[in-house]
Formats: sequence, C-alpha cells, structure tokens
Amino acid sequence: MAAKASGGVQSVERVFELLELITEAGGNVTLSELSSSTDLPLPTIHRLLRTLVSLGYIRQLPSRRYALGPRLIRLGEGATKQLGALAQPQLKSLVDQLGETANMAVLDDDMVIYIAQVPSPHSMRMFTEVGRRAHTHDTGVGKALLAQLDDDVVRGIIARQGMPRPTNKSIGTIEELLADLKLIRERGYSIDEEEQELGVRCFAMAVPNSPTPTAISVSGPVQRVDLAFSERAIPVLRRAAQVISDELNRN
Repeated sequence: MAAKASGGVQSVERVFELLELITEAGGNVTLSELSSSTDLPLPTIHRLLRTLVSLGYIRQLPSRRYALGPRLIRLGEGATKQLGALAQPQLKSLVDQLGETANMAVLDDDMVIYIAQVPSPHSMRMFTEVGRRAHTHDTGVGKALLAQLDDDVVRGIIARQGMPRPTNKSIGTIEELLADLKLIRERGYSIDEEEQELGVRCFAMAVPNSPTPTAISVSGPVQRVDLAFSERAIPVLRRAAQVISDELNRN
C-alpha cells in the first residue's frame, strides 16, 4: 500500500472516500455514478468495491448497484454509543443547571434517533427512551438537525418520511417547515412548541462541526419551560454544544 506524503495510507483513504460517496448518494449507487463523483480510475474503484463486498461492508444488489453493507451497522452502533457517552457529562451539566431533561440525537436514515439522555430530577418530566426514532419535523432536535441541511435535502426527507401530526400544534406543510427552519438558522436554536406532545416544550441546538448531524436539547412541561427558562437555557445549551464539538474534533 502506498503511503501519502501527509502520512495517510492512500488505499485506506480511497476506501473511505467511496463509503462516504455511497452514503451521500443515499446508500446505493452504480459504478458509473461513483466513477463520475471521484477522480479515482475505474479499475481502482472496481477493485476496492470487490474487496469491500467480500468483507461485508458493501453489498452488490441484483440491479448491479452497490449499497452499504450490514457490517457497517455494527460499526455505526458502536460509534453512536461512544458519541452518546462522550456527551453524557455535558447533558448532566445541562440538567444540573436547568433542572430539565437533556437529550442528544442524530440524523439516521431520514429520522431522528435519540442516543443519550439525562433525566430531570422532577417527578413530572419529559422522558424519551434512548434508541427511540422520531420524525424530524415535529421534534426540537429534529428541526435543529434539518436546519443544518439545504432546503432541497429537507424536501427529500419529508417526501420519503411524510409529515404526521402527533398534536394539533404540529407543523403540517413543507412550506411551514421551511419557514421555521429559516428562523432556526437565523437565531441558532429550535423550539418544539407542543408539536410532539401536548404540554411539553423543548429547546434544541445543533452541535457545530459534528461529523454527522447532531443536536442536543432540554425539554420539560410548559409550566416550567417558559420564556424565562429559555433566556437561561439558550446560553447554557450553546456552551454545551460547543464543548461537545470541541471534544469531537480534538485530534
């Protein structure tokens, strides 16, 4: 294997380039689509794909397209657990300072998946199971995640997953959602105004420069999570998101 001047191993870098290209394409591509997306020679792409198929990291579908393979699931689950563990001290700090439940979530297959939580000490509190999947348009973390994406990507996600309305306050059209995302980008945080569950309000914020779209949130009953709460919560959320970002990007 040829080593690059940067100290990296060229063939390993090429493998990860292909995996990232397949992921960005939605999980499956043709050989010609891969070839048009990279400067790698076609024989090199084909050789690397054959190796990845033999190891189970890539599958070749009956249509001859290449798709991400099942062995990546195990790697992804392990990485997700580590991400949640890394964020746990900051989630606990949020609860200690604000008194409400703190969550972390990532975008996975067009859905929100909660990967870490520290519950509020209050008997009446918001609770979401780690591992639970939810739609993006009606959750604070989901909207914080969508706000990191281009509008066309958001439209694609909604087209594939739909827009169910768990409450009468849930967003019901793509136009409303895109307007809300524009506001989220401007102010730097999202609000779930009883859109997932009546009586529950959530403030959420994206983790900047994270390797995958990631967000943290604090949630609780609307009686406690009010305007005064938001004025305390937003700066604390911002600091926590930055600390997590720094940890993720530390060499």
